[in-house]
Amino acid sequence: MAITNLNNTHLTEEQVNAAKDALAHLETALEIIQVNLSSEDRQKYGSINEQNKLLVNKVLDYHKNQSELETPHIDWHEFERDHSSRNLLEAMIARMESMTNRLNNAKILHDYDNYQAALQDYAYTNFMAGTAKPGFEIKMNDLKQLFVKTPNSGSKTEPSV
Repeated sequence: MAITNLNNTHLTEEQVNAAKDALAHLETALEIIQVNLSSEDRQKYGSINEQNKLLVNKVLDYHKNQSELETPHIDWHEFERDHSSRNLLEAMIARMESMTNRLNNAKILHDYDNYQAALQDYAYTNFMAGTAKPGFEIKMNDLKQLFVKTPNSGSKTEPSV
């Protein structure tokens, strides 16, 4: 018998609304920096790798500590703002990725619980169809089509989660 109800924690309606409101507020707050890049743009501009981040950080360090060595052809105020913004966005992305991971983990457990319960119901339906109780054979045939035959064995497999 499968283990079920791995996640019995459910958000209240108030918590769901608070989360939705927070997401809407975050979307609105970040709307000003929203940029749609094409796949070509993403390829062209990419993100700088760790080695190039070291270069940027070293140039910033020289700018702050030995400004007499910097080129006058760079808007250093904008350079600092870009650097600050990228650090802020990187930290926000890390937090959002962590939240996404936690949400995915909770969703996986709910999916598993639903799937195990559906398999139990299917087994019960098969049993009841054998008793000729009205409606169960139709339900069994309707659900049976969701179990695909494997090409090698010809046997039916359960739908994937």
